[in-house]
Formats: sequence, structure tokens, C-alpha cells
Amino acid sequence: GLFQSNAVEVDVKDASNATCLYAKWMMKFLIKYETNSSDYRNTTLNLSSSVTHNGSVCGNDTQAALLAVQFGEGHSWSVNFTKTNETYQGDFVTFTYNTNDTAVFPDAKRKGPITIVAKDTMRPVQLNNVFVCHNTDSFEAENVTQIFWNVTVQAFVQNGTIGKKESRCRADTPTSAPTVPPTIANVTTASTTTLSPAPTTAPKPVENPDTGNYSLKSGNKTCLLATVGLQLNVSQDKPLLININPKTTVADGTCGNTTAILRLNDGNSTLIGF
Repeated sequence: GLFQSNAVEVDVKDASNATCLYAKWMMKFLIKYETNSSDYRNTTLNLSSSVTHNGSVCGNDTQAALLAVQFGEGHSWSVNFTKTNETYQGDFVTFTYNTNDTAVFPDAKRKGPITIVAKDTMRPVQLNNVFVCHNTDSFEAENVTQIFWNVTVQAFVQNGTIGKKESRCRADTPTSAPTVPPTIANVTTASTTTLSPAPTTAPKPVENPDTGNYSLKSGNKTCLLATVGLQLNVSQDKPLLININPKTTVADGTCGNTTAILRLNDGNSTLIGF
């Protein structure tokens, strides 16, 4: 049932009634949630036939553009776009699902809206170009897999005219190597990701990562503590080592009765979730 979803088309106008942000796409969400019996259940949230786009913003040189949609029983999704002198790209994706929607979340233990924020995986696109991706793309964050296909989007449209030149995604390019979008893992779900083959000789770290002390509070009480040094070893075309600097890394997250989520953001587009 991957493609059983409705298409969404949003055409945002500026003060002169000219198109400034255009998007047409299909998406669905695979969500794992906790039930009252403390087990976990998988569900699928599709777009409904009635979608609004309240809060969408054109954006300009100093303000990000925002594409926002609302659907179903209190669900919403948005992505903001930033631009340089030559390109624009997606920045963060925000998804809110409402477990009070008993048709999608029967017997949910946690009631009410739950919001997830994740880094967008969209590559920079030349201004005046329209971004197109027919094949499916997805990423996972906090028990939610977001799946997209048949995507057409252009932010910061100039002169109200959608661009004629297309920038295609990696999935639409047959000669490109398979890519793995960033994944935020957590303790309640186990996943296996296949990366490109690692080099036969693993690169040696230039230095050991500094140890950071990270903590979360629930009210006045500390609910999570982590003392850890982190180094990422990314095996792509060329091996890449990244040491996470605790001096520039911000920790946030949530603590629950049965789960806790720790998110680390180093300020350089690297996000790690536990």
C-alpha cells in the first residue's frame, strides 16, 4: 500500500498575487507508537483528500520560506527553505501527528500531538530551477519514517513563473550511487542500514574525540545523563571522520515513562539521536 495516498498541490502567492512558492508531491508516514498495554504497534498515516496550507510563507533574502500543510484529525507537516545568492534548499522538516486520532492510533498510550523535527536531506538547487523527484525517498526520525514521491517544488519563485529547468534528485539519476539519508535512531526501534562498502583499511582517527557531558531535565529533575566521546566514521566515496565537539554541541530531547530520546546538534548540520 505504498502509493495509496493523495497528492498535494500548494501554490503560495505574494502580495501582488504572483506565485512565490510552489509544490506538488505525495507522502505518507509509517509510525511506531506505544499502546496502553506497553507494547508497540505500527501504523500508517496517509494524507487525506482535504489538505490546507495555512501558515505557508513566501520568504525573502532575510526570511526563510515555509511550506506548511494540515490534514486529517490534527496532523500537520512543514518544511522551511533558505537561500543564498545562487541556490535554495530545504532546511528542517517538522511533522506533528495527533494520537487522539483513534482511527490511526487505536489504544495509544500517549494522547495528543507529538512533534518531530529533522534535518532535510534536499541538496541545494539553483535559483529559478524546479526540484523534481519521481522516485521514492525517505528518512527516519524518532519512530517515524517519512516517505515522499512524485515531488515537484520550487521556493523563491521569481516573477511568479515556475522555472523551466529541472534539478533532479539522486534517486532519479540511474548512474548515481545509492544514497542513505540521515537517520535518527532511538532505543525503541532496531534498524539495519546498508552503506557503500567500507575501504579495506579503516582510516585512523587523527585524534580521540573529546568527552562531553550531556543531560536532560524533566521539570526540576535530571532524567537522562550521558558522558560520552563521539566520532562518526562515514564510508562513502572517501572515508570521512568527524569528531563531535562537546563545546559546540547542544543537547535536547524528551524523557518518558518507558522511553527517552537524546538529540545532539553540533551546529554544523550533524544531528545524532539516541
